[in-house]
Amino acid sequence: MSSQPVMSYPGGRRTEFGDAPPQEEAQHDADSDPVGDPTRVSATASARSGLDTTAVLPYAGSRTSKRTRWLRAWMLTAPIDVVALLVPLLLSQNYWRGTLANAALAVAIFASGGLYRARRHVGILDELPSICGRLLASAAAVAIIAAERHDSVHYVGGFMRGVALSAGLVIVGRAFSRAFTIVARKRRWVEHNTIIIGSGPVGLELARLLRRYPQYGLRFVGCVDVAPDEGIGSVPLIGTLDDLEKLTEMLECDVLVIADPDCSESALMDILLRAVNSRSDLWAVPRLWGSRSLGGYPDHIGAIPIVKIGDTKLSGPRWAVKRASDVVFAAVALLVLSPVLLLCAIATFLDGGRGIFFYQERIGRYGRPFKVIKFRSMRPADESESQTHWSIAHDQRVGLVGRFMRRTSLDELPQLWNILRGEMSVVGPRPERPHFVEKFSIEYPTYAMRHRVPVGLTGLAQVSGLRGDTPISDRARFDNYYIENWSLWLDIKVVLRTVAEVLRGGGR
Repeated sequence: MSSQPVMSYPGGRRTEFGDAPPQEEAQHDADSDPVGDPTRVSATASARSGLDTTAVLPYAGSRTSKRTRWLRAWMLTAPIDVVALLVPLLLSQNYWRGTLANAALAVAIFASGGLYRARRHVGILDELPSICGRLLASAAAVAIIAAERHDSVHYVGGFMRGVALSAGLVIVGRAFSRAFTIVARKRRWVEHNTIIIGSGPVGLELARLLRRYPQYGLRFVGCVDVAPDEGIGSVPLIGTLDDLEKLTEMLECDVLVIADPDCSESALMDILLRAVNSRSDLWAVPRLWGSRSLGGYPDHIGAIPIVKIGDTKLSGPRWAVKRASDVVFAAVALLVLSPVLLLCAIATFLDGGRGIFFYQERIGRYGRPFKVIKFRSMRPADESESQTHWSIAHDQRVGLVGRFMRRTSLDELPQLWNILRGEMSVVGPRPERPHFVEKFSIEYPTYAMRHRVPVGLTGLAQVSGLRGDTPISDRARFDNYYIENWSLWLDIKVVLRTVAEVLRGGGR
């Protein structure tokens, strides 16, 4: 008797693993997609990686889905919400300030409440209580301000009628967007390649559900775990956890789902936070079934509870917000501080002659090298020393001007240009030279994870006292904490603490 479960799809064929799509759909996908033949995909994968990918032959995906993998939930819902909230402007321009303020505040409250996050189980009725509560909150806040400014019941009444109209349109728009999302998923116009991490009963059931119900928007491509399990009911593996990074890149995986892997959480996180894996969305089945997080509303796949792990790489709208704030900050700072930059340039020239600026190769986001710009505060013996010598406090080659600029961090100001160029961010892990990145990545396993985001002019580690001759492991821990808990307010806090450090002269 075969050790693998044999299941059937109503009206379709029997397979060794889960439920196959109907014969007509499977044939259509195989014919329309040049790589639609699972056998061909498996053979290619085996040839490229040496992995056994013939154990699982999932649905191969449609040609349309290959062009829509970049789509995210907020790209549909957010524009519809904005249009619905601004519709009152078409009827009357008397309340345009209040209408714009209400739209901006409502969208911000929706975003903070998770109403633009991806969901696997989509339904307007699940979202309705949260939507209504947040619409009321934004409308009440704007109405109170309008009442204070105009002191007119007639004015506030007219404004609230427009708000009521826009609120109704938001709900209708949400219902439409959710219905369209379900249709797009069922027709496989939009689906994301998914690897399940875990080969136990939960992983097996998730794989079966994803194959049978496309409305969850996930295309199952295989399972990985610590080692193959030949027990009854186990899932055939396409590789082990050590192969995950290679498989994620090879299979163009967008989503990783943690089910029931046979390994420790620390070992699993080390693998998931590697550069390639960290670009995928991360979901997990709670170990305590039936548990739910406070706030928001629960999500599930076929009644198996599932939660979205926070973004560990800063992408989507969060990245757009951070990048926009970086550009604004750098542009304003260059303009305001231009007299200070001129004085620093003159002082550097008088102290050391020509060569005011110092260009050095550093490692940025995803391990890409770039040239960082600083005011020259010391002169190394040669370029090799510049790349491999660890500068220390009270270095004898640093003059009086250089020492002052280092203590006040004025030598770092030219990096505002790096920020405008997109090579750096205002706040992030501090950039390091290639020699030391390679050295520290070998000595400290979590060090390379810092490169999931752009490097920064300042960072949480630096304002926490980790500058100069301080443990690299401590810096890496603070940098990774910053990445995994990023918010715009956290950036503001780091900048304010940096200003306090500069005024106190707490630099090197």
